[in-house]
Amino acid sequence: MAKDNALGEFLRARREQVGPEELGLPAGGSRRVAGLRREEVALLAGVSTDYYVRLEQGRERNPSAQVVEALARGLALDDDAVAHLHRLAQPVPARRRWARRPERVSPNLLRLMDSWPGTPAVVLGRCLDVLARNALGEALFAGHTHSGDLVRLVFLDPDAREFYPDWERVAVNTVGGLRAAAGLDPDDPQLIDTVGELSVKSADFRRLWARHDIRQKTHETKRFRHRLVGELELSYEALTVNSAPGQQLVVYQAEPGSPSEAALALLGSLAAS
Repeated sequence: MAKDNALGEFLRARREQVGPEELGLPAGGSRRVAGLRREEVALLAGVSTDYYVRLEQGRERNPSAQVVEALARGLALDDDAVAHLHRLAQPVPARRRWARRPERVSPNLLRLMDSWPGTPAVVLGRCLDVLARNALGEALFAGHTHSGDLVRLVFLDPDAREFYPDWERVAVNTVGGLRAAAGLDPDDPQLIDTVGELSVKSADFRRLWARHDIRQKTHETKRFRHRLVGELELSYEALTVNSAPGQQLVVYQAEPGSPSEAALALLGSLAAS
């Protein structure tokens, strides 16, 4: 992770993902760069090209909030990416970052999850590792080499593409979630180890990490192909755990009356037995 110029790396990566036609600019003839040119971003943001170049090169590191908003508009960033850009421009002082100690789940939260026998629920840490799960949450992800780590499950598990029929979308969102965590504390040793290992072992991870996409885990519908009960289409809600910064409670559910609801009930019965 390029911590020494995180802001510049993010700007460059996002600039390369935006086509000029998306922002009403002429595409022109042959373009030697992917996405927008630096001078085009500067024009759209209302800053000088020289100033924007200094931002990308890391010679200017703390743009004002107004400039950040202008850059966000120029790069057509969504809300998650805008928040990430603000964090990169005005990083949190080191003394306010999370203490680097093992993450633990509140006993009260564990009891709450266990009271939902028909609802899969997991608690994820800041690097998307599974800190806790109820019985049905364990059954949903059971049987994989990396069942306890959703990032490694996606990129290192040999049957990941079988388990996730929409693997590419899941992979993009997973890396985006890890990027969001990196913006909160880029010096987290666990994060550094995770990114380092995946960068070495997975070409797909390297490809997606280089895009600098940001995806906060909130809600989505996801398809699974479970080895015991077949196809499942589940929606989830990801809720922040206020008592433990960085933790997320992820709760899955099936559409009432759907085949997925029946398959989820069968999975619960198998898990109970």
